[in-house]
Amino acid sequence: MVIFLFISISYMLITQIEQKKIEELTVLSTQKQNELYEALNMEFKNDLAKWNAVIDQQTLSVKFQTPDILFKAGSDILAVEFKNILQDFYPRYIKTLSQPKFRDDIEEIRIEGHTSSEWAVKVSENDAYHNNMRLSQNRTLSVLQFVNNLDEVSQQKKWLQSKTIAIGKSSSQIVMDKNGFEDKEKSRRVEFMVKTNAEIKIIKMIQEIIL
Repeated sequence: MVIFLFISISYMLITQIEQKKIEELTVLSTQKQNELYEALNMEFKNDLAKWNAVIDQQTLSVKFQTPDILFKAGSDILAVEFKNILQDFYPRYIKTLSQPKFRDDIEEIRIEGHTSSEWAVKVSENDAYHNNMRLSQNRTLSVLQFVNNLDEVSQQKKWLQSKTIAIGKSSSQIVMDKNGFEDKEKSRRVEFMVKTNAEIKIIKMIQEIIL
């Protein structure tokens, strides 16, 4: 993870006492991340295959990877099948994150939209990026609006609105295949990602020390 590289580079600039504080926070962050991963995996392990979804243990990201059932090509309107998946997934996702042992550690719940680098018609690489940025932003907004209006999470709405953001990333984080080429299918995806405040505390502490 980037955070551990950041920490290792910063060690030369900080005292032993400060190092110990950072190490303690790092251990706490790792433990909390592992606990969250185990909780999410336990909740969804029987559903991931049918959704063609995966949970990334390093980023705590739930990735939905079948573009045909997410949106129609070039559209920001949720496909019926994706709506059905979200109706099943999202209330359980929020129920897991809002457990007392996790709730106060949640810094951010992020909905990310990703596209491949191509566009339906022949345009410049720059225009394709901009078009895909607009599309990915509109898609994440569509997802956010849909899940935020589910009755099952209505009691958590105030907390969710204080934590949740929706970001379109265009083709800035494409997925590569084993041969080093863009995997256009897997690049078109929607991700739900959670960040803990332990990570934020570590970064803030290091910044205060070295800046």
